[in-house]
Amino acid sequence: MTAARSAVVAEEIVRARAYLLRAAEPPAPATRKLADLLGPVGAAQAVRRGDVAEDVAAETSARCGADRVDADLAAAAACGARLLVPEDPDWPQWPFACFALTDRKDLAPPLALWVRGPGPLADLTDRAVAMVGARAATGYGTHTAAELAAGLAAAEQTVVSGAAIGIDGAAHRGALAAGGPTIAVLACGLDRAYPTSHAGLIERIARQGLVVSEYPPGAVPARHRFLVRNRLIAALSAGTVVVEAALRSGAQRTASDARELGTVLMAVPGPVTSAASAGCHELIRQGALLVTRAEEITEATGRLGVELAQEPVREGRDTDALDEVQARVHDALPPRAARDIAWLAVEAGLGPDVVRSALNELERRGLAEFHEGRWQRSGKGRRQAQERSARRR
Repeated sequence: MTAARSAVVAEEIVRARAYLLRAAEPPAPATRKLADLLGPVGAAQAVRRGDVAEDVAAETSARCGADRVDADLAAAAACGARLLVPEDPDWPQWPFACFALTDRKDLAPPLALWVRGPGPLADLTDRAVAMVGARAATGYGTHTAAELAAGLAAAEQTVVSGAAIGIDGAAHRGALAAGGPTIAVLACGLDRAYPTSHAGLIERIARQGLVVSEYPPGAVPARHRFLVRNRLIAALSAGTVVVEAALRSGAQRTASDARELGTVLMAVPGPVTSAASAGCHELIRQGALLVTRAEEITEATGRLGVELAQEPVREGRDTDALDEVQARVHDALPPRAARDIAWLAVEAGLGPDVVRSALNELERRGLAEFHEGRWQRSGKGRRQAQERSARRR
């Protein structure tokens, strides 16, 4: 795999982008534009010389003298990672096209990505869904995230998240348990496991899917880096599902990025008394698509007109087929004592002849019984009435 890549992408391009990733703290929109204008090799040379415009200098001057390309590539190889560059066929060109939809500098596309794992990023993100939410997740939230992720994996959709404690971890585990691929986007170097309690989970993801970061080996997690990496979670996916989120949270930032990038934003409702779901409810009020099943997520993010969610099975009753008059007469029938037609006519507010006709139809359907000149509900009708009464209580 490495040999095939080197044959496609020149080594000088890989080295130039490795240098730029170290020199410029992401998202580095000015440095990215320079690389697009001069090419990565020309941009790296200009940054090394300090022969750049003020906006590029502001992003690179503090680190431009730290040329650690050999060390970064060696450290990446030591942990089984590689540098994926935009010139590589495996670069997710189509998902990252969403970056062109915004002028926000904090939503600039990455210069390159460090990736670890066997999965081809372009293929894995062809049908991908981001799933994010609270770190301090409830049992409801983690269960829901795992179930949704497993359903998406069964539908051959990749689950993208941030490997954090809470909803992220539950989403990754749900996808892995279903045998599907998942992508973890980290806010630190790939040679670090963060959070440390998820070291084993990240290893499993690296074996079955991909671990991704735009931060070079050795980079430590920092608060601003979590916010920056959230744009990648949103951009690598056709849609973002917020499972649980407070009104102020990192998941809300990912939701904001997804909305700005033009991808589908979805939210899972929770108990109205739960602060952990208050952010989801706010997103739904603002127009996010309410989802409760994996099929609904697939319908919103999958192939148009093909991957439609099946309607949930609804309980049917024998009374469903009754017309309005027949239903009124059936409601008037006492469940125990039998009554004559005159009494039923008053109770239903209908004429005796109309009631008589309706009773004949109800008897034919097995919903009414005639006893010595009087009518009552059949045993089946009484059971259905008792079941409805029990559900109301």
